[in-house]
Amino acid sequence: MADKQISLPAKLINGGIAGLIGVTCVFPIDLAKTRLQNQQNGSRLYTSMSDCLIKTIRSEGYFGMYRAHTSDACGPTRVLSNSGRGSFICRAAVRTKLTLLKEMLAGCGAGTCQVVITTPMEMLKIQLQDAGRIAAQRKLMPELVAPGSVEPKSSTAMQLTRELFREKGIAGLYKGLGATLLRDVPFSVIYFPLFANLNQLGKRGVDGPAPFYVSFVSGCVAGSTAAVAVNPVDVIKTRLQSLNRGSTEDTYSGVADCIRKILRNEGPSAFLKGAYCRALVIAPLFGIAQVVYFLGVAEYLLDCLPKKDQ
Repeated sequence: MADKQISLPAKLINGGIAGLIGVTCVFPIDLAKTRLQNQQNGSRLYTSMSDCLIKTIRSEGYFGMYRAHTSDACGPTRVLSNSGRGSFICRAAVRTKLTLLKEMLAGCGAGTCQVVITTPMEMLKIQLQDAGRIAAQRKLMPELVAPGSVEPKSSTAMQLTRELFREKGIAGLYKGLGATLLRDVPFSVIYFPLFANLNQLGKRGVDGPAPFYVSFVSGCVAGSTAAVAVNPVDVIKTRLQSLNRGSTEDTYSGVADCIRKILRNEGPSAFLKGAYCRALVIAPLFGIAQVVYFLGVAEYLLDCLPKKDQ
């Protein structure tokens, strides 16, 4: 499917399918990543990804691992970002040779455009994912709970949206925009050129498309590499966007304040919290996007629709 022109409706459908399937598969790992990144020294509830998932299942049940799943999977973020990514994937197999600088600029533009939709969805997702950690912390580590504090009520994505919009306006949904830009732009600058050049190495002949497995591996390697490279900024973004914290946990006024407090209280290694979780999340997401686009799932579905009489 890589050398076939794909229509806009097909790109949108493929993006939605890839996003829904991909997020469903890796969402528990993404939840563990958020909770590991948010816990601070002195209030560590989880020791590893597996420990986090086991404790989540015990305290919240199996579906506790899918907190905020609908806000992430069904949001336009996955449809649009996967559509744009899929368009790049298809073009990369038959592309004209671009310079590395142009590839990086293309990635920079893609990352900048994406944050307009990414930031509000990430904001809601983090609140819902981290709510279980705060509740478990109150039960399992009562010494960290401030006297007289009230347990926060469970909210849905829609309730959180209305509450943030009512209290802070549109700016409330875009808290952490700067940190999101600092994460997504470098991620795209690294990912797109790296994927294109790895994919280029596996092409059949000079002008032939790369085999499916080459594109699949190229996407996984490029995605994981970019994810780990920007993980320090992802930790900062997660901390800034979290509205609820334990009574002994630090609060932050901005990116510089967050960096300073993390370095002082937790050390440089704190910026790598959840790095392997993030790599495990990104690689399958990009791999699944490859599968959906190369199999032409949307094209098959559109072909099944009745055609208008000419």
